[in-house]
Amino acid sequence: VRKIIHIDADCFYAAVEVRDNPKLKGLPIAVGGNAERRGVIATASYEARKFGVRSAMASATAMRRCPELILIPGRMSAYREASWAMHAIFTDYTDLIEPLSLDEAFLDVSDCTRCKGSATLIAREIRRRISKTIGITVSAGIAPNKFLAKVASDWNKPDGQFVITPDGIDAFLVNLPVNKIWGVGKVTATRLEKLGIKTCGDAGQYDLFQFVQQFGSFGEHIHKLACGIDDRPVVSQWRRKSISVENTYPEDLSDLPRCLDKLPKLIESLDRRMESLDQDYQINHSFLKMKFNDFSQTTVERQHCNPTLEDLTMLCEQAWQRGQIPVRLLGVGVRLNDLTENGGQMDLFGK
Repeated sequence: VRKIIHIDADCFYAAVEVRDNPKLKGLPIAVGGNAERRGVIATASYEARKFGVRSAMASATAMRRCPELILIPGRMSAYREASWAMHAIFTDYTDLIEPLSLDEAFLDVSDCTRCKGSATLIAREIRRRISKTIGITVSAGIAPNKFLAKVASDWNKPDGQFVITPDGIDAFLVNLPVNKIWGVGKVTATRLEKLGIKTCGDAGQYDLFQFVQQFGSFGEHIHKLACGIDDRPVVSQWRRKSISVENTYPEDLSDLPRCLDKLPKLIESLDRRMESLDQDYQINHSFLKMKFNDFSQTTVERQHCNPTLEDLTMLCEQAWQRGQIPVRLLGVGVRLNDLTENGGQMDLFGK
C-alpha cells in the first residue's frame, strides 16, 4: 500500500506577506492585480474570505465585497524562495516529489524510514518544520493515493491534517460530494445529479459500463475515483503539455478587427516563451482563448505543427463568432508532444 502525502500551504501568498509584515496579521488582505486595471485576486487571507473574496475573482469585485481589503501587488521572488525552502524540507523524506504549484506538492513516502515509517508522523513533522523555519502554515492529507490525499488536505484547513486509511476509504467516500472529483465541474455535476448521483457513494452503485456510455472515457475517470481507485504514481520529473500566453485588456476589445490587431503581439510573446523549450517537444495543436466581457469564455483549437498568424487569425474569427460581444481577455498557445514518451512516437489520438 502506498503512502501519499499532499501538502498544501494555507493562503500561501497572503501568508508570506503577513510573515514579512506582522502588522497585517488579522486583517483582510489579498494578493492580486490593481482593481482599476482589471487585476485578478491570486490569494486572499481567511479574514478576506469571510467577505466572499476568493482566488480568480476580479480585484474590483473583491474591493466592493470588502471595502477594507488591503490589496498587495505581490512579490514572486519571495514566494519562490518560500517554495524552494519547503521543497528542501520535502527532500529530507523522499525523492518522489511532484510539485503542483509553488504552494502544493505530492510526496510518496512509502519507503521513508523516518518517523518509524508513519506517513501521519512524517506529515506532522514536515508541517512543524515549515512553520518553524519558513514562518507559514501548511495543511496535509495522507492517503493511499493522490486523489484521496488531495481531498484530505482540504479537510482540516488551515494548519491541520487528515488521514484516510485503506480500511477507511469506503466510509470516507460514501458521502463525499461527487464534485470533489478532479474535472467534475458544474455542468458534469448537474448531469450526474439528474441521474440521482450526488455523492461518490451514489456513483459507486453504478456499473462502470453505464458511466462510459453516459460520459465516454471521462466516465471511467469519474467512476474509478468515486470508488477510491487512483493508480497514478507521484511523478518527480514534470514535463510540459502546453505553453501559452494571455492578456487582459484595460478596455474591452469591441469588435473582431480590434481582437485581430492584438494577435501579433501575443504571438511574439508566445515565441519568446517557446525559445526556452528543449528539442524533445513537438507542437501538435494551436489554440486561442477568448473571454468576453460577461466573463463567459471559449477556446478554439486546431491541429498545427507550426501555427502562423494566419492560423491564429482563423481561430480568433471562430472564437468571436461564438460570442460576438466585447472581449476582455485573449490568449494563444500550443499543445505539445513530449518526444521522450512512448519512444518518441506522436500521440495522434490524445490518449
